[in-house]
Amino acid sequence: MSGQNDEIALIDPNVDPYRYLGIRRNTDDSIIRLPESTLPFATTIPDLSLVFTKDLIINPTKNTLARIVIPRKVLNSNNINTTTKLPLIVYFHGGGFVIAASVDTPFLQTFYETLVAEIPAIVVSVDYRYAPENRLPAAYDDCIESLHWIKNNPDELLKKYADFSKCFLMGTSAGGNITYHVGLQVAGISEYLKPLEIKGLILHHAFFGGNERTQSELRLAFNKILSLNVSDIMWELGLPIGSDRDHPYCNPMGEIKSNENLFDQVKIQGWKVLVIGCDGDPLIDRQTELSKMLKEKGVQVVDIFSEGGFHACEFFDPNKLKELAVVIMEFVRG
Repeated sequence: MSGQNDEIALIDPNVDPYRYLGIRRNTDDSIIRLPESTLPFATTIPDLSLVFTKDLIINPTKNTLARIVIPRKVLNSNNINTTTKLPLIVYFHGGGFVIAASVDTPFLQTFYETLVAEIPAIVVSVDYRYAPENRLPAAYDDCIESLHWIKNNPDELLKKYADFSKCFLMGTSAGGNITYHVGLQVAGISEYLKPLEIKGLILHHAFFGGNERTQSELRLAFNKILSLNVSDIMWELGLPIGSDRDHPYCNPMGEIKSNENLFDQVKIQGWKVLVIGCDGDPLIDRQTELSKMLKEKGVQVVDIFSEGGFHACEFFDPNKLKELAVVIMEFVRG
């Protein structure tokens, strides 16, 4: 696994964590963003032949946008009705809230375009503001805004081809964290989002943390995809100023244990939660703990924890990506 990580990670986060994040930190703790070409991962040119994409501005003031990704074969079909419309997945990308990933990042394009073609589904991939320029909860706010935007300003593609009654929120890494927190916030306002009806949450290698280290974090502290020092820096830059890693945005366990009613609306809505992880990810212990706690609270949970792999490995392994598409397809159809 380490050899594969070496091929993927172009910059060793254990040696130069700030360059890995695409930033330079000044002595006054301000940052300068490096050119996008410094993103730390090896990528290939995405194959767009199976999908059609369309970019739309969500909020010009915040410079947030969304990319609609739809299978081309659906566009070429004349048999579109309420029974043939596709489920809608609203996708929040990762990057630890800090890395300047976007809908244009090649490995992200390959990721959600493969999911769209394989499931099949329609994906709306959302860009949100980065930290530390905009610390949490800015990313949560932007992603909640994207749901209201879909409801209030549905593009013709979505109105014609997407089944708004089968909407799922999905995120990878920091996007999985966003999916969890956004899901909790919008569960109680579902009436205001109609005709958008959320049926479930998909937490893919979700990014959580805490002051106390887990065994998997210590075991994989120096891995080259998500090293412990990089995680710490991302939380330092992403959380509200003065917060530590036990803040609920980072470590939801305290809030889950203290608030008996936290998931009431999730259960009332009948939402399902899919938690996906692998034991090559330093975050695996936090993901399994979250899954266990959700089950104890009565939430409908499907968890898939595999051996090997590494954080967000499906971005870089076509076979694992197709396996992930099958898992999501079964979850969405179920």
